[in-house]
Amino acid sequence: MFTAEGIAELVREIRKEHGLPESPFKIDEVRYEPEGDKLFIIAHDRTDKSVVIGNSLVIGKLRERLGVRQVTVYSNLDLEIKREKLEEAEKLVEGTELEFLLSIIDAEKRFPPRKWPEVKGNVRTLVFLSFSAKPLLGFSKRLGLPHKAVGLKYTFPRLNYEPIEGTLGELFYPDEAKLAEIAEERNMELVLADFPFSFKKRGGVYFLNPFRLLHIGFFELKYLFGFEFPTMVDKVELLRFVAEMTYEGLMESTDGAKIVWRYWRKGR
Repeated sequence: MFTAEGIAELVREIRKEHGLPESPFKIDEVRYEPEGDKLFIIAHDRTDKSVVIGNSLVIGKLRERLGVRQVTVYSNLDLEIKREKLEEAEKLVEGTELEFLLSIIDAEKRFPPRKWPEVKGNVRTLVFLSFSAKPLLGFSKRLGLPHKAVGLKYTFPRLNYEPIEGTLGELFYPDEAKLAEIAEERNMELVLADFPFSFKKRGGVYFLNPFRLLHIGFFELKYLFGFEFPTMVDKVELLRFVAEMTYEGLMESTDGAKIVWRYWRKGR
């Protein structure tokens, strides 16, 4: 239905129509997912990816011309880094109570498209509503984890959770000691949050950032689970968080800039 050659020709046409330079690029492969009406374009490297995206203009016009619901561009390097991260993830969870994640990890190795098997995690879970609050809840529900949510007061008024005290910086860098204490008090074995690491154990409690473990970025999370922005943030910690996420390939620089602008403009 869609070919790399055909998409490449359309990209050149769109760039020419809108006065963009005739930059050389290569598309290695295209994959179409009929169920979600999604087209995945795999560019040769990150420079080729940038040409295809064209500051969001080209990718937007591509979606219109092709009549598909979603068009996403990856580079072969993006996917190779993801596979390496997933190999590390396998070693981290093997032999633990979270081995049920192995089938999800294996499915992610074949991404795109994303086809997760049905998984039932029977681990009592505390979800701390940090920056990726809605995706963390969505992940818990998707894996059938018996969970309870806690979060900072007034940060996510549209979500259902138990409010706890804390600083706004914890939205980006959760307090491990505090969450371990809450989990142990409630006989919970797992804590999900936006930790700056993917997975570790502290005492009798596992700490997991599922999106770092699976190397799923901000852009994809919005489509997978939706997104709810916190009502207020620590602006300095926000900058640090966005810079680290961008550096690690978990957030596009354009998304990071929009998030920073969203909060910083309020204080002008």
